[in-house]
Amino acid sequence: MSLADKVLAVNDDLPIRTESAVHSGKVRSVYWLTEADSRRLIAEKGYDVAADAPLAIMVISDRISAFDCIWHGEGGMNGVPGKGAALNAISNHWFKLFREQGLADSHILDIPHPFVWIVQKAKPVMIEAICRQYITGSMWRAYSKGERDFCGIQLPEGLQKDQKLPELLMTPSTKGILKGIPGVPEADDVNITRDDIRNNFEAFNFRSIDDIDLYEKLLREGFDVISNALAELDQVFVDTKFEFGYVTDAAGNEKLIYMDEVGTPDSSRIWDGPAYREGKVIENSKEGFRQLLLGHFPDPDILLNKDRMPERQALARDNALPESVLMEVSKTYVGIAEKITGETLTLSDNPKAEIIAILRDQYGLVD
Repeated sequence: MSLADKVLAVNDDLPIRTESAVHSGKVRSVYWLTEADSRRLIAEKGYDVAADAPLAIMVISDRISAFDCIWHGEGGMNGVPGKGAALNAISNHWFKLFREQGLADSHILDIPHPFVWIVQKAKPVMIEAICRQYITGSMWRAYSKGERDFCGIQLPEGLQKDQKLPELLMTPSTKGILKGIPGVPEADDVNITRDDIRNNFEAFNFRSIDDIDLYEKLLREGFDVISNALAELDQVFVDTKFEFGYVTDAAGNEKLIYMDEVGTPDSSRIWDGPAYREGKVIENSKEGFRQLLLGHFPDPDILLNKDRMPERQALARDNALPESVLMEVSKTYVGIAEKITGETLTLSDNPKAEIIAILRDQYGLVD
């Protein structure tokens, strides 16, 4: 079996029983279950959700996206071996730690397979909740050009690239295009201030103004839990993105939960501690792949300039990356997953066949 066969690149063609179209994102595909299957599983498995809650099967893939494009490799390798299993294992680890430490639940109800989550439908808070402990990336690029106001927070003069910030910063942006909010452009991923959120909390899907304090508390405490755990492994938690939403439990209580993924190399920057102390940055996250792409192509502006999106898409479509590049990325993802979870990541020879068998035999979701 070739390496390409072990990669789960296409994840929206599984024969899972559903009455609606499969929603396929950059990395995950979501299959909404029929009402009958949702009710049956809630009863059979005892999930702590309302009896009529819509459930979905979320299947991760090994695809890799960067700069809003999906990249592929030579020899038909349309993803990174081990990436999907690594991302899920890391998120599962942090979500479990959050629950054990009394922070909040997540949208995950069950984990039938390393590539699969059974999730409950949540009403998302329309905020990309970003936390930063170091100045790097887009914040450094803006700071180095003279910007000092970030999401309503004033940064001091004299900061150096990659240095630790005086305090943990929360720099939220919009999730999706929000309309009719004064001072907030109608575009995806626009930086917003705490005042924007407080003055328009309902537009961001918050139930009450008090829930803004709760979201900030969960953001800060979630960041600290991961940062402290990584510090014990001599890794630096640099910055990350969290997402939140509302669900209702079996007793009818509405609660704010973590959703999407947390503390992964896709949603966070993680640096190697020993290298950082020597003044070097070694990325244990997708940022390493981004930097590699910027160095791989002669005109990096195509990747950084949103006005050149058609050229960027052509670049991703027409250029198969060397297998060695994707294997280096695989080493990063699998390595950090094994470090965080303390367990060896076993890569499946045929993940798709395994998923179908488990969902058919143990969950009755495949005809």
